[in-house]
Amino acid sequence: MWSTLKDIHATTKDRSILDLFADDDRFATFSARFGEMLFDYSKTNIDATTLDALVSLAESAGLAEKRAAMFGGEKINETEGRAVLHTALRNLSGRAVTVDGVDVMPEVLATLSRMEAFAEDVRSGAYQGQGGKITDVINIGIGGSDLGPAMAYRALSPFRDGPRCHYVSNVDGADIAEVLAGLDPTTTMVIVASKTFTTIETMTNAATAQKWMAEKVTDTGAQFAALSSDPDKTAAWGIDASRVFGFEDWVGGRYSMWGPIGLSLMIAIGADDFRAFLSGGDSMDQHFLNAPFAENLPVLLALVGIWHNQICGYPTRAVLPYDQRLGRLPAYLQQLEMESNGKRVSMDGGDLTIASGPIVWGEPGTNGQHAFYQLIHQGTQVVPCEFMVAAKGHESALAHHHQLLVANCLAQSEALMRGRSLDEARTRMAAKGLTGDELERQARHRVFPGNRPSTTLVYPQLTPERLGQIIALYEHRVFVEGVILGINSYDQWGVELGKELALALDPILVGKEDGADKDASTRGLVSYIQTH
Repeated sequence: MWSTLKDIHATTKDRSILDLFADDDRFATFSARFGEMLFDYSKTNIDATTLDALVSLAESAGLAEKRAAMFGGEKINETEGRAVLHTALRNLSGRAVTVDGVDVMPEVLATLSRMEAFAEDVRSGAYQGQGGKITDVINIGIGGSDLGPAMAYRALSPFRDGPRCHYVSNVDGADIAEVLAGLDPTTTMVIVASKTFTTIETMTNAATAQKWMAEKVTDTGAQFAALSSDPDKTAAWGIDASRVFGFEDWVGGRYSMWGPIGLSLMIAIGADDFRAFLSGGDSMDQHFLNAPFAENLPVLLALVGIWHNQICGYPTRAVLPYDQRLGRLPAYLQQLEMESNGKRVSMDGGDLTIASGPIVWGEPGTNGQHAFYQLIHQGTQVVPCEFMVAAKGHESALAHHHQLLVANCLAQSEALMRGRSLDEARTRMAAKGLTGDELERQARHRVFPGNRPSTTLVYPQLTPERLGQIIALYEHRVFVEGVILGINSYDQWGVELGKELALALDPILVGKEDGADKDASTRGLVSYIQTH
């Protein structure tokens, strides 16, 4: 099917997307709904023939079978011999989910109940610090142990009514120093999020927080909680088992905020809204499992991505949420997509014969319009854009702000598609009194090529349930793209080499080793750092 799609692209790549709307049914045909959520992909060059070929590509890759294998607890993460069951963490119905013949749901639901009880104790003041009721929570983690809950905490700020939460991830001392500077150790709780309790950045920051707290708190362990599966290491830190919440190896880091990694979010918004978040994710799971491919939002989002990246050759995609509270979503999706599908080896160990995942980037609108939309509209590279916007904001007294926000979102996707011709630009410049060569020169600067594709995800309002649906939508999009590309979306060996070399460099930097085995560049950089 790859060659068929390449042939389709070769014969259609120069046609106008705008001209495709001569078919009055285009929007209805090339959009799909899940409940009150609408995904519009009509502003792309995909037509009925292309969509059929893309769906056939998914079918030929065995998507239905591999989807069933994932939800069925089979070890689809073959390089690590693990199942992939983050979906079980949001399975509130308790439907049986088996791994190696054992139903994992009783333990999942028991852990959720423990989290809820502890979160309520923190929120109510039943659990206190040495100085009284907990006012602040610091979540120390990195990667999936930070990006997910930090993103969701910001996204769901209208629903926060618990202690303030702060997120520390970078080993750069500036990160933790700026958080600690404004807090009272006696009313602060620290959550250390590391499955193995060995992650170097996380444990370095945790030790710094512990030392800071010890200046005013007699028993620091009493104000620490751990999201870890190593009870011996957490006990060594003085953290009581009642405040340790573990998770299994079938939950990958970047897919983990549905469970214990989401504890800080639960403390902030409460158990009921956290369950609504889980329920939203589960509802998207059921849609992904049951909707036909041509009506299935995760499948369609993935197929559009495959079309733009692997077939059209566009190397990046911009995620553009028109929602200030989703400001961290692009960074979250960078990890979700680029760590998952940034591979060069197929499942059988051979080299990929087609490009793997794209570079994912973005910022919230309208800020991005005043930063990088110049390149999107008039640059030499085409950047497929993925807009998302709520029909309604949370600030009812500022509804006129939201109306302007929505107008900008819809206008940008229209402008990318429509563009502005040289003749139109000439007419505009002539109206300003320009003539001759100067008219021509100025007109050319005002040409917009147009014909640049975009999709738009629209929903009524950003709520915990809706955020759960959005995150699950993108998780399954990654899975579908990985299946079609024939790669393992659930390992991340690419992060290992740099970690190993960093550990080897540490004794060189402090002068305990000479670094003779390092290249001249690295030795020179080390020398500069030591000198200064």
